[in-house]
Amino acid sequence: MIKNHEEYKKAVDTLKKWAYYYYVLDNPLVTDEEYDKLYKQVEEYEKNHPDETDPSSPTQRVGDVVLEGFEKARHLSRMWSMEDVFNENDFLDWVARVKRILGHSDFSYYVEPKFDGASLNLVYENGRLIRAETRGDGEIGEDVTLNAKTINSIPLEIKEKSLIEIRGEVVIKKKDFEKLNEERIKNGEPTFANPRNAAAGSLRQLDPKITAKRPLMFYPWGVGVNSLNFEKYSELMTYIYSLGFKEPPLRAVCRDIECVEKKYEEFVKLRDSFEVMLDGMVVKIDEIKYHDILGYTQKYPRWMVAYKFPAVEKETIIEDVVVQVGRTGVLTPVAVLKPVEIGGVIVERATLHNFDEIERMDIRIGDHVIIIRSGDVIPKITKVLTWKRTGNEKPIPRPTRCPVCGAEVLDEGAIIKCQNLSCPARVVNTIIYFASKNCLDIEGLGESVAKLLYEHGLVKDITDIFKLRVEDLEKLPLFAKKKAENLINAIKKVKGAPCWRFVNALGIEHIGEVASKKICEKFGVEFYKHDPEEFEQIEGFGPEMVKSIAEYIRVNRDKIEKLIELIEPKNPEKKEIKQTPFTGKTVVLTGTMSKPRSEIKKMLEDMGAKVTNSVSKKTDYVIYGEDAGSKYDKAKKLGVELLKEEDMWKMVQN
Repeated sequence: MIKNHEEYKKAVDTLKKWAYYYYVLDNPLVTDEEYDKLYKQVEEYEKNHPDETDPSSPTQRVGDVVLEGFEKARHLSRMWSMEDVFNENDFLDWVARVKRILGHSDFSYYVEPKFDGASLNLVYENGRLIRAETRGDGEIGEDVTLNAKTINSIPLEIKEKSLIEIRGEVVIKKKDFEKLNEERIKNGEPTFANPRNAAAGSLRQLDPKITAKRPLMFYPWGVGVNSLNFEKYSELMTYIYSLGFKEPPLRAVCRDIECVEKKYEEFVKLRDSFEVMLDGMVVKIDEIKYHDILGYTQKYPRWMVAYKFPAVEKETIIEDVVVQVGRTGVLTPVAVLKPVEIGGVIVERATLHNFDEIERMDIRIGDHVIIIRSGDVIPKITKVLTWKRTGNEKPIPRPTRCPVCGAEVLDEGAIIKCQNLSCPARVVNTIIYFASKNCLDIEGLGESVAKLLYEHGLVKDITDIFKLRVEDLEKLPLFAKKKAENLINAIKKVKGAPCWRFVNALGIEHIGEVASKKICEKFGVEFYKHDPEEFEQIEGFGPEMVKSIAEYIRVNRDKIEKLIELIEPKNPEKKEIKQTPFTGKTVVLTGTMSKPRSEIKKMLEDMGAKVTNSVSKKTDYVIYGEDAGSKYDKAKKLGVELLKEEDMWKMVQN
């Protein structure tokens, strides 16, 4: 509780700092729970001491500061914020105020989810989307029309022809949020703290192409300027959803408080299972005629309230860090936490992604940290509270050896991997990949059989599959003689497999089917006897690929030789290179073609061309069809020769 003006000023400064990091930098310093708690205290003090209220207090404005880089856009009508309530008593206080202003209790409640994302205002005129704006300060936002148009759940055209503002939340699915952060880690970029920050950051990209790559969704929750004539808000929203917008998973109309509380409990349960983040339930007076009577405060409408969920972020301490080895050999650090309860679940571990991320965030054993958990999102650390450090915290070293088998690891920065084919942590996955269709294609040796062989001690190493006998397999559950014979015969058929299939089956990091073929064309089966520098001469092979090959060979050289002895892979036949107009040429395809691009690409490659995705000064031809885009423009700018598709076919036929 704030006791005097000095404490109040200090609290306002703290709130302003937190709000800046949260709204402007998308980099929250504290949990929502801690922010809301201080916000409430400041609000309470201002209510009791209105003459001392600081005009710059975060409580005195609706939303965020407009970022530079976007055009400012004034909303046709104000975008109000919402009053928050955090428990049943707060909610009942709000209901009592509504009844007092109206002078009766003859009204209904419309309830819907409160999505945890970025607010957006869409302006439609004559049925077309003419503008999209962020909330900004409630009066003026940022014009993000081009970005909004990349979101598939926002209709570009609707059947309603009158001028209307449709308001809602831009969100991202929890599973897509995880994938996005994984990609950012791989690219050496800072991760988003939560799905809300990911949605806001994606919506406010200066380059719409970046926004287009992010799987954003839009859920409407209200309207601004409009000429619609509905008596109930629930009916109005039903109409809005009918225009082609996404409808929330649960919404309802309640006649009494008991119904509202029951729906709140349903939303709390739904919160974890729903695909996007929810942070509460919105309650609105359903009868629109009462909205003007209830009116507005300086900040929010009196006819609606956000009934917030319990916090999903908590503070705890990192007690240790353990390293897990996945089935592909990737080493993943996991934080062992001082147990903390979040949303009814005791959380004791949290993912740390990788060691690059640990270094970026400067995470140490003994640190006080903020963790987040929601539904199927794995608990993770979003912030290190460095100001709480005592000096006894311990740095987390990068591993140089696999914690399972002790072999030296391949360290590529974001990825640290055990390359040892015999490592118990990766044997089963090695077998599954080894036998897969694009590798040695051993029919009948799928995931379930590979696990069975390993669990019964018949295969502890990839070479052991060539020692299997029918009588060994017959002892396994559900393995009849015929099934055992079929598997043994499938393994025998591997003998004499093409070199590229063998190399691909080894599962070398960064080396897939195409790279395997290039290795075999260059060196053949004895590729492992060549120096790393020689691999650098292969077109398209970068430092990461070469390093990975070198580390793999160093760790598994004996294994490679043993497998060659067992499989006897065949070297590729030397192709007679036929001269064509495209031999040795670098080609880029763009626009809509008369045949699938994959077919044309293969044809050109068979004719000796190198088909790439990007245009540069080294490009010989840009072959274009209808609706050619930026690649065509870039080629023109660089002076690269442009070739119509029909001209390409003429060259092919000559």
